[in-house]
Amino acid sequence: MATGTTIDVLYFAQVAEHMGLRRETLPLDAPIRAGDWLDALAARCPALGPSARLKLAINQEHAGRAATIRPGDEVAVFEPVTGG
Repeated sequence: MATGTTIDVLYFAQVAEHMGLRRETLPLDAPIRAGDWLDALAARCPALGPSARLKLAINQEHAGRAATIRPGDEVAVFEPVTGG
């Protein structure tokens, strides 16, 4: 569970497979731009591919790379969904 200095991160589908887990709590002492956080995640797990293709939701609302992730937030990471 997130506290004032952590975030809860949820991984879905292929992202979860690449990360090897579906959920984790990560330290976050100060707000960070979502794009910077995604870049760091992709650097941590290169199998995710370019971070620009990843999507995220902050506190259950879709968010873009310019959004801000704050300590205590819940962040969900997933790949774009296509239909057909």
